[in-house]
Amino acid sequence: MHLCYIDESGTSAIPGNCSHYVLAALSVPDSYWKNYNRQVEEIKQRYGLSEAEIHVAWMMRPYVEQEAIEDFDIMSEAERRSQVQSSRTAELLRLQKVDSKRYQQTRKNYGKTQSYVHLTLEQRRETVKSLADCLSNWGSARLFAECIDKVHFDPTRSPNTVDEQAFEQIVSRFEHYLQNTSAGYGLLIHDNNATVARKHTDIMKKFLNAGTFWTRVENIIETPMFVDSQLTSMIQLADLCAYALRRYLENAETELFDLVFQRADKINNRTVGVRHFTKPGCDCRICLSHNA
Repeated sequence: MHLCYIDESGTSAIPGNCSHYVLAALSVPDSYWKNYNRQVEEIKQRYGLSEAEIHVAWMMRPYVEQEAIEDFDIMSEAERRSQVQSSRTAELLRLQKVDSKRYQQTRKNYGKTQSYVHLTLEQRRETVKSLADCLSNWGSARLFAECIDKVHFDPTRSPNTVDEQAFEQIVSRFEHYLQNTSAGYGLLIHDNNATVARKHTDIMKKFLNAGTFWTRVENIIETPMFVDSQLTSMIQLADLCAYALRRYLENAETELFDLVFQRADKINNRTVGVRHFTKPGCDCRICLSHNA
């Protein structure tokens, strides 16, 4: 059995707040799952994140309150948490009086980053890189992804929305992998979202009955399972992969990309598991490898 964990980076809305939407899926054989999961948990424990969700986009950004605290780098983790909490409390009290809309957004942002405030920006980036480096060495894992450049996606000509196209591509490529390698059955495991859960369940039912545009679905069983990403480390690794791919395409950032792209499904020297949907003639590494 191959367990295929799915997460996204960016927004599927057009135009949204980013140019690309990436849906990534990380496939792991069940016989390797326990070992791989242990490796992830050991890295998280090393950085005091055993109970935290690895959400890469929130970890990789600077926190202004940390930068404003003198000698933050040399404080103990407990002191860092205390100082950041004090600074954030003061800022929320201030915003409550002057800007209720900004108060709500700031409060939400603080909640997203609360688990990481004991780490400096350098340590947070080191954590993410350690996880990506770990993943790059998982020889039996496979990465599948659809990276959609929304500038070149015409909703008037496509029968599917951005996220529907991405999901169909993931399903098709994972199914082809299972067929080509005689790997047995596969199960899709998706980050839980009430709207997406209903939509992708309905779509998958159609695929199981009639196949996708590209293939019949014979090796993927059941509709997707939807799990809480905070409790499932492999979903967090799929988040890392999606983030790395999007940041490479939008910002030419290669450090994480170089590591996770090693796990992209390939046939001979051609990358078949990851596609960049964009204008013809794109010379990014995904397109060059996909068209090799």
